[in-house]
Amino acid sequence: MTSQVPQSVQSQETSPDASRPTATTASSVAQDASGGQSTTAAAAAAELASTKIGLYDALRRFVDFPIKGIVFIDIMPIFRDPAAHASLLRALELQALHFPAPAATPSTPWVDVVVGLDARGFLFGPGLALRLGAGFAPVRKQGKLPGPCVTASYEKEYGADYFQIQEDAIKPGQKVLIVDDIIATGGSAAAAGELVRKLGGDLVGYMFILEISFLKGREKLGDVPVITLLEEAE
Repeated sequence: MTSQVPQSVQSQETSPDASRPTATTASSVAQDASGGQSTTAAAAAAELASTKIGLYDALRRFVDFPIKGIVFIDIMPIFRDPAAHASLLRALELQALHFPAPAATPSTPWVDVVVGLDARGFLFGPGLALRLGAGFAPVRKQGKLPGPCVTASYEKEYGADYFQIQEDAIKPGQKVLIVDDIIATGGSAAAAGELVRKLGGDLVGYMFILEISFLKGREKLGDVPVITLLEEAE
């Protein structure tokens, strides 16, 4: 999906942002977690909040890319730094604990398949799947996958586009987590959810590195749980 936002929000993005994770956030999350929870849970919450600060600071913004009037949010600096890359995977693993997961045991994990969206969902989806003990399946643009596939359409700025997934990527009844880098308008994520349902999968949630909240993309995802690491406010 696209990691683009209208240039009209440029001033808010380049100035101090109230949605940016802060050290105070880390402290408050730890305090909340410690109320009625174990010390381990409080430590995990503090680790997650602290990690979010570094990940947010690693993001870059490019004005007027790919066209004039767009601010492109670039996540690639995270993957150039091995420590930041490892931190991202750890943060996603910790964030996954916030999902209202069904009862799970070592023999019945709460997610069976992580589905990553073309193309940046491929960068971290397989690593997260390994950490969750799940398989990985790609959703790709139409015509990129071999063999029998199912198709779903979604609207983009200039018209319709199409996503596909291989028919044997998900078995009926398997629990599926969809991941991507950014949720903006939500169209591509909703199409991926449609593909999961066409194959009989149980869509247990969506996870994103960054949410551009003022575009209200999560409203297209229905009542499925949505978890994001970071937020870009209006």
